[in-house]
Amino acid sequence: MTLLPLNPGNAAIVPATTPPAPQLAYADLVDLVDGTPIVARVEVRKAAALKPEQSPGVRPGFARIYIEARTRAVLLGDGVGESLHFLADVPVDAVRRRPVMPKGLLFVFARPVRGSAGELQLVAPDAAVGWNQETEARLRGVLTELVDPAAPPKVRGLRDVLHVAGTLTGEGETQIFVATTRDPFAISVVRSPGVAPHWGLSLGDVIDPAARQPERNTLLWYRLACFLPHSLPAGANISIDPADAALAAQDYAKVISDLGSCPRTRH
Repeated sequence: MTLLPLNPGNAAIVPATTPPAPQLAYADLVDLVDGTPIVARVEVRKAAALKPEQSPGVRPGFARIYIEARTRAVLLGDGVGESLHFLADVPVDAVRRRPVMPKGLLFVFARPVRGSAGELQLVAPDAAVGWNQETEARLRGVLTELVDPAAPPKVRGLRDVLHVAGTLTGEGETQIFVATTRDPFAISVVRSPGVAPHWGLSLGDVIDPAARQPERNTLLWYRLACFLPHSLPAGANISIDPADAALAAQDYAKVISDLGSCPRTRH
């Protein structure tokens, strides 16, 4: 991935016709960017609706349009030309029964079409998003996280969960191992007499005593909150004693509760 600096010469090109952009959640931005080869800010030059027979698979209430655009800034990727064209799905105005044509500046999340210069394929039908300064700042933050060599890998699921009782009544530790596309994550939930359970996460399968909970709206939080199962899958809890198994389930539920929901605004 090549994260490109902002071109100062393009930064001020913001036409007055730029429409208000929807407020995308953090998870929406990571969904769009993660694994995407091209992220660019473009200015719409032309837009035309396709006929229904040219638009297979379009969701009800949407229409497919053809867009010609001019590149204004490339945030991620290589070999992006000045003139671009692509297809996108946009909402249909409920009153006028016409597609809501985009104007001004858009972010596009796309991949190049081999053998067709200037043609892009969006990574999702709605992966052309209205531009605003706040979204660009947040998007650049997400891109910086993703290109970091130490970025946390994708979560594949739970490996196993085990509670080990301590020597004192009310003392114990639940270890939660999360399978990823690289090294596993290790979550430790510690119980002490008279103290509420607390937990932290280590990048690797060795528990770090100083491990902390991930902050909300960070890539590590996203990997966990958006992709861990909400309840323990059958067979994941390997605690032998029924009392230990019950505590392991409670501690896993606490981790999920503390991570919170993974809100998305895209449908």
